[in-house]
Amino acid sequence: MIYNTTVILGGGTGGIVTAKELRKKLNASDRIIIIEREPIYTFGPSLLWLMAGNRTPSQVQKDIRVLRKRGIEILEAEVNSIDTTSATVYTSSGALGYDQLVIALGAALAPERLPGFKEIAHNIFTLEGALSAGASLRRGGVKRVAVVISSLPYKCPAAPYEAAFLADDILRKRGVRKGSEIRVYTPEPYPMPTAGPAIGEQISSMLAERGIELYHSITVDKLDSRDSKVILSNGTEWNPDIILGIPVHTAPNALAGSGLEAESGYLPVNKFTMSTSQPGVYAIGDVTQIPIGGGKMVPKAGVFAEAEAKVVATRIARDLHHNREEKLFTGKGACFLEIGGNKAGFANGNLYTEGEPSFVLYQPGIQWHLGKVAFEKYFLKRWLS
Repeated sequence: MIYNTTVILGGGTGGIVTAKELRKKLNASDRIIIIEREPIYTFGPSLLWLMAGNRTPSQVQKDIRVLRKRGIEILEAEVNSIDTTSATVYTSSGALGYDQLVIALGAALAPERLPGFKEIAHNIFTLEGALSAGASLRRGGVKRVAVVISSLPYKCPAAPYEAAFLADDILRKRGVRKGSEIRVYTPEPYPMPTAGPAIGEQISSMLAERGIELYHSITVDKLDSRDSKVILSNGTEWNPDIILGIPVHTAPNALAGSGLEAESGYLPVNKFTMSTSQPGVYAIGDVTQIPIGGGKMVPKAGVFAEAEAKVVATRIARDLHHNREEKLFTGKGACFLEIGGNKAGFANGNLYTEGEPSFVLYQPGIQWHLGKVAFEKYFLKRWLS
């Protein structure tokens, strides 16, 4: 029997969506293989609800091995390297050949790259870090909170600001917000810069209304684990009781030497098709590097990974079975901004508009919070069942 093998590197948002879309479009005899070292998928947008005490781990995690019943193979292994010349992926479980390859490895978290981060910061991009951050915020004696963005780029552009808003909400519920301090340290010129200065100003005003201090265009040099200090590159210091940290992000080591990577280590792709420099090799999600207007890049966010995955699945099906279906990534996307009190804002727009990306941030309200709840339920049921 003649069959084709599509190998998907990474079982995160992009990898899962690609696999399920391909299973609908390819022949039953065609193999679809996800290579993923950690088969328990965590729905990233819900991590801060975990911090806030509104979710449990079982509510935000799913086992991707459930996809085996859909005819999708799951190989539990580490991706070590990629050889496009021989169309082979080398893993901790051996070598695997492919006809089509989708790289969806995401960005690697490297907390060790900011001195002191691993010792005293709560990594809110992990389940363990979100849980420990929430426990600390609800513990007596915590009145000085720092949200530290280690470096650029990082995934989920709204997350640091959501963390600050939710920390504010937790302290208010504890009745200790008066006299407390919350600071956000970011190298960005303003919040969510990809969405433009107008939205940055809106979010800055929302932070100020809640007494959250924003320190923008500033670099954190290190975290002093002995004295629990945030030390800035200009030499100034602050002693918070708790640090909510966004770690350094890097490109996955497996890409090194593949010939696909840019100097940054991330993968340049065609902005519409997600194709790389090699035929039959695609990349989607946080692992990519896609320039847009204003000298910016497509943000590392799940909503874009999902859209890109659908594009790639359509193109692979077309290439393998010569159908006429066409799909392009249009740059459209949206995200929610949780602010506490069961309210959220909603940003919607297009990354590919001429000149600068064009986005609108709608006034926060309960309807957008409920929209995020609905999206969480939709994603976990639609793609992981």
